[in-house]
Amino acid sequence: MRTALFLFNHDAPHQVAHLAGTAAAFARLYPQHRTVIAYATVPIRRAIERIAPAPDLAAVQWHELALPAWTKPVTALDSLVPASRLLRLRNHADLFARADAVISTERTCLKVKRFIHPRDMPMFIRIPHGAGDRNVTYHPDYRQFDRILLAGEKAVQHMTAVGVARDRLRTVGYPKFDAVDRSPRPRLFGNDRLTFVYNPHFDPHLSSWYDVGPALLEWFASSEGQDFNCVFAPHVMLFRKRLHISPEYRRARLRPDIPASAMRADNIVVDLDGPRLFDMTYTLGADAYLGDASSQLYEFLLRPRPVFLLDPRGALASEGEASLPFLAAGHRFAGVDGLVQAIRASRDLHNDFAQPQQRLFDHTFSMTDTPAPERAAAAIADALASAQR
Repeated sequence: MRTALFLFNHDAPHQVAHLAGTAAAFARLYPQHRTVIAYATVPIRRAIERIAPAPDLAAVQWHELALPAWTKPVTALDSLVPASRLLRLRNHADLFARADAVISTERTCLKVKRFIHPRDMPMFIRIPHGAGDRNVTYHPDYRQFDRILLAGEKAVQHMTAVGVARDRLRTVGYPKFDAVDRSPRPRLFGNDRLTFVYNPHFDPHLSSWYDVGPALLEWFASSEGQDFNCVFAPHVMLFRKRLHISPEYRRARLRPDIPASAMRADNIVVDLDGPRLFDMTYTLGADAYLGDASSQLYEFLLRPRPVFLLDPRGALASEGEASLPFLAAGHRFAGVDGLVQAIRASRDLHNDFAQPQQRLFDHTFSMTDTPAPERAAAAIADALASAQR
């Protein structure tokens, strides 16, 4: 019997849907192996249990990555560095040493290698969270993974470009799509007005929130803007802290607050940390997308619809479509005035970018009749078999 440890080492549940379904599928399809779910907090476990079928979790062994009381002064630094995540790895290193494979959505798990003797070293397998184009999505550290299970051809090309060996890559599709109910079109408001989802990223260099986001919400709250609906559904990490630092772009900025008028407006839903941020309710239910650098744009393109990108500082344009292919998905605007004019003109919901959006989606996601979690589970089982041989 081999042990596959599925690691959920984060303080927010935004990555759960990318891994929970695969853990459940592995437990169901490969009972000859031991399935362990290691989770950071009780809310993370509850999120897993909401997503994964209960019968599949019956045979799973759960392990909470609890931290001792003495670590509290250190974990207070979470707003600056991932202190809790690193401490959990160090404090539970023996758990990882007993596993044959560690499956994670992020590269922080590689830090535990320094605490494990080489003879006890498990395989490290990554299932990326999200399907975005940013440089950090394709970090050279990924060469340290024994396997990376990818959504589609776009990610394969990017991974090989940063030096990941092709024989370590497997295309399995996008497990999150099979972790949510994609069939209905959620009704987000009790009226027939057009609904826009505004989904800014937290990165202080690329995000539109710092420069124009509050003004955009103020417009939606105005008498003119109330002809439309808006869901403000930012990346969950945007409001987890006040000061945001981008190591990638060497930039730090203070996050602006949400205008009071937007909090009071009946046509605006503000969701900073609710479960609908993670289960595609808003990206499935909205008529159009407003955003900047979030990979949720690609999830929105599951059903191609109008996309409006905000780039107030020209940060996205400076990267270009070669680095950020999603820039081909819609019109770009430097400020609120131009965007508002486009919103007014969007009443007919004509999508000028339907064809490029479909090309982006097909290049990003491999869709087959076999659910992505089952494809990923099979790739993990194959990796375990290869290691045993």
